[in-house]
Amino acid sequence: MTPILPSPRLDTAALVADHIDILVGIDPRLAPVRDFAGPVQPRINPPGFPGIAKVITGQQLSVASAAAIWSRFERLPGALDPITYLTLSEEAVRATGFSRGKFLTVRVIAEAMAAGMLDFAHLETLSAEDAVRYLVAHKGIGPWTAEVYLMFCAQHPDVFPAGDLALLKAVQHGLGLDARPTIKEMIHIAAGWAPHRSAAALLFWRYFAVMRDREGILL
Repeated sequence: MTPILPSPRLDTAALVADHIDILVGIDPRLAPVRDFAGPVQPRINPPGFPGIAKVITGQQLSVASAAAIWSRFERLPGALDPITYLTLSEEAVRATGFSRGKFLTVRVIAEAMAAGMLDFAHLETLSAEDAVRYLVAHKGIGPWTAEVYLMFCAQHPDVFPAGDLALLKAVQHGLGLDARPTIKEMIHIAAGWAPHRSAAALLFWRYFAVMRDREGILL
């Protein structure tokens, strides 16, 4: 009998473990992945404007680089509110480490929120698919950014960022695939893990981190 999970939000280590246990029952190939990865923690960022800005900060950067830039950005007066962000100069924001593209993307989001065209409270009432469509309608937000926002800031339990390179590498290695899956193939594989795809993503990110630390970067 499949256990009934107590919360729709994936916001505690215990809930992540419960979801992973269910996943192993669905797909026994994940048992050795779980054993190798060890305990898996949720990733929790603030919702709304600060959360999406933090996700954008991390686009195409290492975790360490993104953390350093975010540390400077969040200390910039007015940076974490969409209205006051619009008063900041490009020079001030880029001095924290933002590229021009990221400065402009966050500005588009701030403008949309100020105009009432982007409502993060409404976003949380949508299905994952509809929420992704809602976010990517705004210039500069792609599927990866939308999916990671849903996972980290809304703690949505059924999202898998199929375009994430670390996940593609980890799934290839963890499942013993002959080649790294394409994004389309990854979406198909992850469909079998619904409605627990976020836990699967967290598991494979953790698997990748452990493999990287023990054996070097996965190629």
